[in-house]
Amino acid sequence: MPLVVKTPAERMTAPYARRWWALLPLCLSLLIVVMANTSLIVAAPDMTKDLGLSSSDLQWVIDGYTVPYAALMLVLGSLGDKYSRRGALVAGLLIFAGGSVMGSLVDEAGLVITARAVMGIGAAVVMPATLSLLVAMFPRSERGKAITAWSATSGLAIAVGPLAAGWLLKSHAWGSTFLMNVPVALIGVVAVLMLVPPSKAQHMGRIDYIGGLLSIISVGALVYAIIEGPHFGWGSGPVAAAVVAAVGLLAFVAWELRHPHPMLNVRKFRERPFSGSMLAVLFFFFGTFGSIYYSTQFLQFVLGYSPLQTGVRLLPLAAAVGVGALVTGRMAPKLGVRLMVGAGMVIGTAGVLLLTQIESGSTYTDFLTPLLMLGFAIGLSVAPATDTIMGSFPESELGVGGGANDTALELGGSLGIALLGSLLATSYKDELGDTVGNRLPAEALSTAQDSVGGGLAVAEQIAKTPEGGAQQAQALISAVNESFAHAIAHTSLLGGIIMAAGALIVIAVLPGRRRGGKPARQDADQAQTETEPVGTT
Repeated sequence: MPLVVKTPAERMTAPYARRWWALLPLCLSLLIVVMANTSLIVAAPDMTKDLGLSSSDLQWVIDGYTVPYAALMLVLGSLGDKYSRRGALVAGLLIFAGGSVMGSLVDEAGLVITARAVMGIGAAVVMPATLSLLVAMFPRSERGKAITAWSATSGLAIAVGPLAAGWLLKSHAWGSTFLMNVPVALIGVVAVLMLVPPSKAQHMGRIDYIGGLLSIISVGALVYAIIEGPHFGWGSGPVAAAVVAAVGLLAFVAWELRHPHPMLNVRKFRERPFSGSMLAVLFFFFGTFGSIYYSTQFLQFVLGYSPLQTGVRLLPLAAAVGVGALVTGRMAPKLGVRLMVGAGMVIGTAGVLLLTQIESGSTYTDFLTPLLMLGFAIGLSVAPATDTIMGSFPESELGVGGGANDTALELGGSLGIALLGSLLATSYKDELGDTVGNRLPAEALSTAQDSVGGGLAVAEQIAKTPEGGAQQAQALISAVNESFAHAIAHTSLLGGIIMAAGALIVIAVLPGRRRGGKPARQDADQAQTETEPVGTT
């Protein structure tokens, strides 16, 4: 292919011709990265049984992916900016596929956790690369629609992950939920090489490696503390991690303020559009990830749906994301970021608060409206917030911008699952203890209080006793269901209150619209991003 050299002005007026086709592998890459966590929701029971996982082991199977994923995104996004965004995406997909192959073959807890960590490293390369390439390819006039499609893909993955995993688990072992990532990742690699143009920062100084190391230490320690503290107690490990996170964050801010070319310009947090959008992403995924986490448990354990049936019942959430994305694509340019993000957060908060009405006799219908509201809110809010975050970064820092956005998303989701999951477990334990504490032996009570699955397992054992076992087992099942429903209602109240507070903060921080209908936001597209023409290196 002949080398076509264009001036910067020509590149600004003539965007990449196949950009909409190139968006497909970017969205496909995002899809499998998000599915890696959502598919685990339905695969976890089989993994626990087959590998004999303790609650701590299972938590680290989940978090072995989350910690490197959250901690490395800023640094790896910066490396993509410096050397090659397309190359970073290809490398990330290959690392992700390698970890998936490993996860499908191993048969002990430590190796599964290691495989998940490798997948997390790959995901930390993929996520910021998809956003930075998207922004580099699309002109400002089309970028909102492209980011809307990107955001809708993450909502789709919430439903597709459990659906695909549930279908595989009908006739295959849990390892198949890892292996399904491999062909998708390889297809993504081929599509990226065929459709996505080379891209890297045009004017970028030396990488701030010290700032990158400090960001890894502070974010990694923070995510570890968030995960370990609520679930396993604030012992020496989580407290030490929290201290390391705080010291690391202070050191990171101090270093970045002095560095001539910081990895992340922390002064951006003074800009209301940027800081408000970052808070919106964090608070929003705090509530939605936590709510979806315990709603799927109710569908499986209390209502008795299989993994596949659970996945099917999450499809309306994905459809609602698509509807919300269509609405925000049309209305955000007219109404502005604050109104769209604020409306989405209010709707999402209302959806979480609706879950306070859940009781032991609730059916799937009682979850349908909250799921639809959460999905619609995701579609409505995430795209304009992400668009604002990415628009705050110059061309040389698009990977860092993607890393910042995705770090906020991952921190919010980790907080939601850890804190709301911890509150759920505590509330369930206390309620079940008050209900059946004097009717079960201490060991059986401890097992039943550990989780809903544990309670149902104890009931199954009781049912096998010769005299009155069936009646006692049914009484315990009723108590487990009632206790878990009470825990969901109690947890949803706190989650809704936190989301409501977050919505008020975000609405106050985000600027409104100036007279004349123009948003009062700083448009960083003055330095329009450039994509190198296909055929350059």
